[in-house]
Amino acid sequence: MLKITALSKRYKTGDDALKAVSLEVPDGQVLGLIGPSGAGKSTLIRCVNRLVEPTSGSIDLNGAQLQKMGSRKLRKSRRKIGMIFQEYALVERLSVMENVLSGRLGYVGFWKSLFRKFPQSDIDEAFRLLERVGLDHMVNKRADELSGGQRQRVGIARALIQNPELLLVDEPTASLDPKTSRQIMRLICELCEERGLSAIINIHDVALAKLFVQRIVGLQAGEVVFDGAPESLDSSVLTQIYGEEDWEATSKDKASENEEADPDDVNVEPSNV
Repeated sequence: MLKITALSKRYKTGDDALKAVSLEVPDGQVLGLIGPSGAGKSTLIRCVNRLVEPTSGSIDLNGAQLQKMGSRKLRKSRRKIGMIFQEYALVERLSVMENVLSGRLGYVGFWKSLFRKFPQSDIDEAFRLLERVGLDHMVNKRADELSGGQRQRVGIARALIQNPELLLVDEPTASLDPKTSRQIMRLICELCEERGLSAIINIHDVALAKLFVQRIVGLQAGEVVFDGAPESLDSSVLTQIYGEEDWEATSKDKASENEEADPDDVNVEPSNV
């Protein structure tokens, strides 16, 4: 379980990105984090693995107090926190397989990592993960030759090869078309269910979040203003989070957009995604 208690982040400018945020994410739960730009969503997930240092508060992952750790212990703990980035964060000149195996760098020694000498068990697991995400036919392809959806699948496999206890996902569909976005969200949620893996997904697309995640937390100006089931996210709540808007019309537009793609479009050829 991830337990965040009174987590705050104040930047040197004096701006408060997070204000005493408290959350618990049980094992196996997929949580969608929504809110306007600047609400603190990315700051929150980056504070969890301390890519951003929190100002105060506590972060407990299965009994480990992450905010108290020195650099050596933190490096070890980060092995158990998989991160999927909005801009993929792949090494463009490396192959798909090499990018996936980079998720094991925290487990191998310096010289082995320098020369990319990985145990056969890691290589076998990389092959299994690439098959699961539909990229087993692209093992030797360079990352800069992939589409956006394919790059995100590589990022998913790279995060999972860490064998994490928690998955942090930052805008996984921001650069993808609607159909590919659905496929990526479905894939992430299926993999979390298969592995009993907790996840926090920072996502702008409210309709997509409602379609896939189990729980939604809404941030506004660094504070939690909604925490509940997706079906409870009505127009009044959305107005509280984002401000005035014709949410019913927006929902209808999204519904029409979603009708263009089969909701069970899981058999799309991966090379087109």
